[in-house]
Amino acid sequence: MKEKKYVWQNKKWPNFFWDDSEILPVLSLARRKQGLILAHAAELGLEAQAKILTEDAQTTSEIEGEKLEVTSLRSSVAKRLGLSSVGVESDQRNIEGVIDMLLDATQNFKKPLTDKRLKGWQAGLFPTGYSGISKIDVGTWRTSSEPMRVISGNMGKEKIHFEAPPATILKQEMNQFINWFNRPKPIDGLLRAGVAHFWFVTIHPFDDGNGRIARAISDLALAQDEEQEIRCYSFSSQIKNDRNQYYKILEDSQKGNLDLTDWLVWFLNTYMKAVDNSLILIQKSHSVKSFWTNHALIDINERQKKVLQKMLEAEPAGFIGGITNKKYVSITKVSPATAKRDLAYLQEKGLIKMNESKGRSASYSLRLKKLEKKRV
Repeated sequence: MKEKKYVWQNKKWPNFFWDDSEILPVLSLARRKQGLILAHAAELGLEAQAKILTEDAQTTSEIEGEKLEVTSLRSSVAKRLGLSSVGVESDQRNIEGVIDMLLDATQNFKKPLTDKRLKGWQAGLFPTGYSGISKIDVGTWRTSSEPMRVISGNMGKEKIHFEAPPATILKQEMNQFINWFNRPKPIDGLLRAGVAHFWFVTIHPFDDGNGRIARAISDLALAQDEEQEIRCYSFSSQIKNDRNQYYKILEDSQKGNLDLTDWLVWFLNTYMKAVDNSLILIQKSHSVKSFWTNHALIDINERQKKVLQKMLEAEPAGFIGGITNKKYVSITKVSPATAKRDLAYLQEKGLIKMNESKGRSASYSLRLKKLEKKRV
């Protein structure tokens, strides 16, 4: 490449900068959100932690176009967290690698980041030494003399979105990054997580897995800032929800002049969305526990409990269309007459309420305070 078009080619690389007038208001909001989630972190039970970890492992892989078998993933996460696992063992060995990486990033946040640790993460993601059908370098920085490019489009009409530094300078680049990461924290912790993510993924030191590892590095930096060994939210799930914008803001910033203002604003806003969703999970846990406690003395048979549990699982959005007689029959396999009696009983006892529609289209919803996102 003769033309200097990427940030790593800038003579001032990696001296990133940003506009405090744009960053500080967003950072202030993010810090307040962080305070809320940390105040409730102890209330996240193992079930909630398992849900968050499963979602994180699933979505960080899906961002890169890799589908993990969900049942096996849930079973593996449950086993790691000491919960009873349900499901068969999977032959997707990379599931274990993803979970190992995510747990290591949070549970071992006090340990320094090293090239050995990063290479171990990458090797765990590709235990067979293949990415799809392609043989790749595993557990080492990339060595190919061919340019490492992010490309889209059909053959012959490819669009190059980014070209990473050549393999010949990777050792130097990674030493500089790792030394910066392990130094006493010179900048705000949330901004540091955003800078680390961008810096690593721009170096792109591995043949594959760079995006997943960049997000794990963000998790590590956030865990260090929050001094929490548990995963309180899924950052990757929010990135997946906004994947197109994620790639666009990365590409624009990687072709910029080391100004990370737009990237950091996007990163902080994404962090706040992740926290908001986790706060809803905590609220849901409280509401479910409160629901069963409040109705503990009411005699509920197994089929009624099954339906109520399904309705609770659908919160805070609520069971789509409400529970109707037909849906009750489908879930419990009882007669329409029995379903009608059960629903009438649950309504009489104050566990459910009839929605506005009546007659043959009558439906019911829980008598449960609707969950809304906590706002600051």
